[in-house]
Amino acid sequence: MTAFVAFFLVIGLGFDFFYLNFNPGAKPQRQWNNDGGYYEAQKGSPASNIPFGTIISLLAGLGMAANSMLNGTSMVLRSTMARRATHEGTSDKEKQFLNVVTEMATAAGLPVPTAYVLPDPDLNAFASGMNPSKSVIAVTEGLLSTLNRGELQAVVAHEMSHIRNYDIRLMTVMAALIGAISLLSDFAGRSMRYGRGVPGGGSASRTSGKRGGGAAVLIMFAVWIVLVLLAPLLSRLMAMAISRQREFLADASGAELTRNPLALISALEKIRQAVMPTNAINNGVAHMCITDPRGSLIEEKMGLTADLLATHPPMEKRILALKVMAYQTAKQQA
Repeated sequence: MTAFVAFFLVIGLGFDFFYLNFNPGAKPQRQWNNDGGYYEAQKGSPASNIPFGTIISLLAGLGMAANSMLNGTSMVLRSTMARRATHEGTSDKEKQFLNVVTEMATAAGLPVPTAYVLPDPDLNAFASGMNPSKSVIAVTEGLLSTLNRGELQAVVAHEMSHIRNYDIRLMTVMAALIGAISLLSDFAGRSMRYGRGVPGGGSASRTSGKRGGGAAVLIMFAVWIVLVLLAPLLSRLMAMAISRQREFLADASGAELTRNPLALISALEKIRQAVMPTNAINNGVAHMCITDPRGSLIEEKMGLTADLLATHPPMEKRILALKVMAYQTAKQQA
């Protein structure tokens, strides 16, 4: 979260410095007076001492985070076209889902989350909300029809662990911050493309000459441009890294609730075999799901690239960790 705040500060301060001439610590510049032949101070504008860009950047981030805390869950549910699960006039599988949610909420000592069903044949699930009393658990129709009761219980326990560990609030706020950083980065990029460029005549060299920074200012300007362009990607990579660690924790906590890690192993194996994308879930909430909704096989790969680009840890690692919890090894399982 500190890194996200740092992104807002870098984007805002850079915009202030290079576009709005924010430099309150600089010494007054002196010019030749044509009449008397002496120097006189060139007074700066009072507005140059106020970091407007930084203030707006931070307010935008805080505003979007606050909006996500108030409306994030309903926005996610609307985007996935989820419908509320009910006992009346529904299939036995849906009634079973509602019963399992109640059981796992009791086991976790939490209020019963609202259950939703997504109209998608793929196998996936996610939890959302700001706190346990205002949380939801959503599963796809494909998951309901494919998993047996024990496996469904394990998946619900996994999502219940996200609620108990307050991962739902962290992930929802992160999704909003990623969106805010993308908007600010796009605004700064458009300013560079269509605006005056850096202040002081439209060129970085002229700015560096006026400020007396020389090559240092040019380097700072180049670094700021790179950060502005890469900020959306870097922020998403950070969210993915956090999501991967929270998935391991939710697997372990879910197995603790059910006392049956083998059921979650079986559920993950079935989810692993269903490699089709979950079309009802967009990429913005991919880090909230039990598996990558894009149907990407990058989760099956190992190495630095996979670790950076995957929203979830490899299924093989997750299943192996659960086998260890069940006192099984890969050799014994075979």
